[in-house]
Amino acid sequence: MGLFTSKEFSNLEDLFVEQIQDLYDAENRLVDALPKMAEAASCQELKSAFQTHLGETKEHVKRLESVFKGMGVEPKRESCEAMKGLISEGEEMVNAKGDSNVKDAALIAAAQRVEHYEMAGYGSARNFAQRLGKTNLAGILQETLDEEGNADKILTQIAEESTNKAAARA
Repeated sequence: MGLFTSKEFSNLEDLFVEQIQDLYDAENRLVDALPKMAEAASCQELKSAFQTHLGETKEHVKRLESVFKGMGVEPKRESCEAMKGLISEGEEMVNAKGDSNVKDAALIAAAQRVEHYEMAGYGSARNFAQRLGKTNLAGILQETLDEEGNADKILTQIAEESTNKAAARA
């Protein structure tokens, strides 16, 4: 949402649909960004984590399409300005020069910012779905929320067990 734009939400369902549109845009942007991050990573474990999460992200897009269907609305992307910014910061890390271990640590930091943003978005959307009595949709969103949390844990594990140690020696 821009600083000077005005949205109107007549009810929680309007807000829920807007949030799903925002997440749909964010996930589609990540489908484009994750291969670049995987390519930029020097650590094989990190490359693999990015590639695995790309597959999950493609599934997240499909799940959001099923949520749209469950709401009786056509899938539509609402430009996610926050994700644009997070990806832009990630691209700075992808294009960074210097020690490969430090660059991997920077890629992990950028990726974790994305994961935390997504966790916040999916958590809110899931709660809205629950309030609207759409428990089946809440379950779909919870499944994705769990995967986003797991991706964050994997990134933390890679950082703590290898990447940050190697970066500290650079």
